[in-house]
Amino acid sequence: MRAEDAFPVRGVARPALPRRSLRLWSVRHARGLAAFYRGFERGLRAAAPLLRRIGYARLERPVAGVERVVKQALFDCRMCGQCVLSATGLSCPMNCPKGLRNGPCGGVRDNGTCEVHPQMPCVWVKAFEGAERMGAVARLGEAQAPIDHRKTGRSSWLQAAQADAAP
Repeated sequence: MRAEDAFPVRGVARPALPRRSLRLWSVRHARGLAAFYRGFERGLRAAAPLLRRIGYARLERPVAGVERVVKQALFDCRMCGQCVLSATGLSCPMNCPKGLRNGPCGGVRDNGTCEVHPQMPCVWVKAFEGAERMGAVARLGEAQAPIDHRKTGRSSWLQAAQADAAP
């Protein structure tokens, strides 16, 4: 595999062009995708009583599977279980080779690419572009909690519905 065709992320070579191009498409269309997700989130909240009756534990595996497929395709999601896409301009901070969830490292090159992987656009430059499109630049300044690795692979959609339904 040629260097132009893949970029290592945490030591794993991954196909770059298809995923990265769709991830960049998602950032360019952040306003529309964010509006769609707000509606989806309202639907999750409305369905919370039904989801609770079915059982969140029973739903976890199938919902996480659907979420993985959708979010990997659109955002190159790593299924950290603590999604912050709405606060990062629909640019997943877990795509940062340094794993930074709270802003750029300061190593962004003049052309907007990553200092670790020069062929990759900086996740945080893209986050700013997406946040501008969403009208949510101020949210980039919100401190994100560190990753709780016990939630890796779990559905953040179900977690949001469950948290909203809690008394």
